[in-house]
Amino acid sequence: MSKRVDPHCRAFQDAVDLLARPWTGLILSLLQNGPLRFGELEERTHGVGAKTLSARLKELEARRIVARHVQAGPPVRVQYTLTSKCRAFGQVAAAIERWGRELVADD
Repeated sequence: MSKRVDPHCRAFQDAVDLLARPWTGLILSLLQNGPLRFGELEERTHGVGAKTLSARLKELEARRIVARHVQAGPPVRVQYTLTSKCRAFGQVAAAIERWGRELVADD
């Protein structure tokens, strides 16, 4: 007989797993201020290669956390924005930052 999984614990672990992916927190933070094109994201995520950024955006889009909007051109432009599912991330990020500052202050 398998043990029942507490849905709250699973939800917490899913959120932690998502944020643990490299560059995810940075991408979500950048999109908090509104839509950005791929080039803008690439410019603001210093050190993240285009291939990695593209892969991460595809993962976030698949999880319906980020939406991809294609604007007819010429030239064709693609913008990325947070979905309503991710709007609360700003509060989460602020809480993690406060906690992180406390951890650093103790060193």
